[in-house]
Amino acid sequence: MAEAQNIPAGSTTAGSIAVAAESTSATRMSAPPSFDVADFPVPHGREEEWRFTPLERLRGLHDGSATATGDGVRVEVTAPDGVTVETVGRDDARIGKAGKPVDRVAAQAFTSFEKAGVVSVPKEAVLTEPIRISVHGIGGVAYGHQVIELGAFAEAVVVIDHTGDAVLAANVEYLLGDGAKLTVVSVQDWDDKAVHIAQHNALVGRDATFKSVVVTFGGDVVRLHPRVTYAGPGGDAELFGLYFTDQGQHQEHRLLVDHNVPNCKSNVAYKGALQGQDAHAVWIGDVLIQAAAEGTDSYELNRNLVLTDGARVDSVPNLEIETGEIAGAGHASATGRFDDNQLFYLQSRGIPETEARRLVVRGFFAELVQQIGLPDVEERLLAKIDAELEASV
Repeated sequence: MAEAQNIPAGSTTAGSIAVAAESTSATRMSAPPSFDVADFPVPHGREEEWRFTPLERLRGLHDGSATATGDGVRVEVTAPDGVTVETVGRDDARIGKAGKPVDRVAAQAFTSFEKAGVVSVPKEAVLTEPIRISVHGIGGVAYGHQVIELGAFAEAVVVIDHTGDAVLAANVEYLLGDGAKLTVVSVQDWDDKAVHIAQHNALVGRDATFKSVVVTFGGDVVRLHPRVTYAGPGGDAELFGLYFTDQGQHQEHRLLVDHNVPNCKSNVAYKGALQGQDAHAVWIGDVLIQAAAEGTDSYELNRNLVLTDGARVDSVPNLEIETGEIAGAGHASATGRFDDNQLFYLQSRGIPETEARRLVVRGFFAELVQQIGLPDVEERLLAKIDAELEASV
């Protein structure tokens, strides 16, 4: 268990916090980012970025043997008036603008998708209703690409809801103009056999605000790679996540915040609960503060609650700093078992054990659920947490 570490401006520390003289955003990758799948060797599981992932359960997404079937997923977009919803080819200038693929599956998805979806919010538009994107698996293999674009000073909330059964590899891009505010809620509520591998790239404009809330419940294997870079000073990124990993499931979240310009902020907070034999959660949090990124203020946190024996968590926070002129940076990671003292306290006041467990887990997730800001989505997720707990009784 890694304890919390805070770094005041101008100071450095050793261990899991590295101070590098020279590096790039590809520091933790075996190959530079690329749109070409041929630039990435087929992983064997010994590579740093693949060592936690059960490759044999990816159904061929990692080695090119998974062929799109045409009936993999059905995508539907519901948007308020004034929002433009398009289907475009890969020659559209917005495709790939937020960042390149950083592993073979993301590159395979980029080279294999036929049409990309683009949702555009015009500059200065302030949406009062969320944009909802439904991605429903219908049993096949699919490669996808989705772009969410906000013009300068626009404000929007987007909900991306994944349900059904599919083998899906996808890239999602968020393009924020100067002063824009975007909240994205990505829900992975797949059926038990689904496989979902995706890279999420956010390019945050000058003085723009980006909030990502990733919620993962279902699927056999889910591996998500949220990434943030900044297009100008003053950008603010918040990356929140919660996951409930059940028996036999593998859920992996790998994050990178690349502070590449001065005076930007980032805050990362992910929480997970695990139960059942061979439940496996992986959280990798990378923050890179480049030499030019003076005035950066960054923090990342991961907490895991193990509810039963047989579950496993791998939590690896990494912080790489190339300048001492920062406002602050730090990270924390902790994994622990269910607190029997909390359970005893509630039971001693007449609350049945099942209800007491539900209250403790709800409290553990509450601060992250509240970040969503949409009552219907929050209520659905809390009900899902309750259902997961009831299934374990």
